[in-house]
Amino acid sequence: MNDPTEFVPANRDLTAYVVEVARAARAASHAMAQATTAAKNRALAATAAALRAAESEILSANRQDLAAARQNGVEPALLDRLELDAARIATMAEGVLEVAELSDPVGAVTDLAYRPSGIQVGRMRVPLGVVGIIYEARPNVTADAAALCLKSGNAAILRGGSEAQGSNQIIARCVRAGLADAGLPSAAVQVLTTTDRAAVGIMLAQSETIDVIVPRGGKGLIERVSREARMPVIKHLDGVCHVFLDDDADADKGFRIALNAKTQRYGTCNTMETLLATPASAAGIFPRLFDAYRAHGVELRGCAHTRRLAPDVAVASEDDWYAEYLGPVLAVRVVDNLDEAIAHIRRYGSQHTDAIVTENYAHARRFLAEVDSSSVMVNASTRFADGFEYGLGAEIGISTDKFHARGPVGLEGLTSQKWIVLGDGHIRE
Repeated sequence: MNDPTEFVPANRDLTAYVVEVARAARAASHAMAQATTAAKNRALAATAAALRAAESEILSANRQDLAAARQNGVEPALLDRLELDAARIATMAEGVLEVAELSDPVGAVTDLAYRPSGIQVGRMRVPLGVVGIIYEARPNVTADAAALCLKSGNAAILRGGSEAQGSNQIIARCVRAGLADAGLPSAAVQVLTTTDRAAVGIMLAQSETIDVIVPRGGKGLIERVSREARMPVIKHLDGVCHVFLDDDADADKGFRIALNAKTQRYGTCNTMETLLATPASAAGIFPRLFDAYRAHGVELRGCAHTRRLAPDVAVASEDDWYAEYLGPVLAVRVVDNLDEAIAHIRRYGSQHTDAIVTENYAHARRFLAEVDSSSVMVNASTRFADGFEYGLGAEIGISTDKFHARGPVGLEGLTSQKWIVLGDGHIRE
């Protein structure tokens, strides 16, 4: 079979191109499911080396992508996600190597036990098959997703946003070099070479060849994928993340965590969008914290109690409690107690990431038990909610669903389990 990555979609029927890519991925997925851990790790090591060697080419392509995006009026949060520098490329390569160092989940057998009939029954972890990833403005996703799919024995079809097309294609070339070095099929990781948005709809219809879709981008993209996909979807819609400063919050910890959760990086789904505090914590922490926010250029929108403490804070509307700003804007609300904080999160949160700052063990335990989010934290910034920080090497995305994976999705989330039965001529009586 020809390598579909060599085809030029402009000269071909778009549906035929996407279908052929998907069929090639399906064929490659069979080989990847049988690939040894050594071969997969060799491909990852070679990919990381290729990324480092191609740094100048990646940066050049990324500068062109950024210039075009600015000319097209792309919003600042997306520009932040699109931009690469030497440090981000180094982190990208490091993430690929960290995936190589992780245990290979494929083939692991668990829960093997004898039944009264004499058979042994257990479960074996297996790849999902072909994973389609549709994403916007994040060229690092190309490397992260490729590494995770490769190590978990899957084939991947990546459809990046048009604003990152140049960066994505150079990174994809590095991945293909890694696969070739290990003797694995190049079709195991393919980046669509078309920027035509119609390709997304065609991908979502390929239920016979694509096993799961992972959308990473704005709410509009994720809603469309959820609505149109003919296969399962791993997703989260919003990242409305909260930090709650409890009565028993340490003032210095509360200051550092609340400042970091908002200002360390604005355009990410694990950035805090709403700050909650009890009256005691608000009185003790807000003056210093608000000065720091103002120094960072953060616009504050607060409830009536917040505005009594800081009259220059803008009035928060009902919509602000639901908002994912992805920028230097923060909603602030003073709540009476832990119960009211949990009630607020239940009503307005997106089940992504929520944190409490407290020295009260009982309150911490209640928050962990009662806040139903994919990541719940005690005395830590919400910015830790990603696969790299969780030791997954990287992540394919973050899921706020409860099936089949939840939270940052790494290697194990890209596999499933099948039942295995071991017998020795056993028959059912």
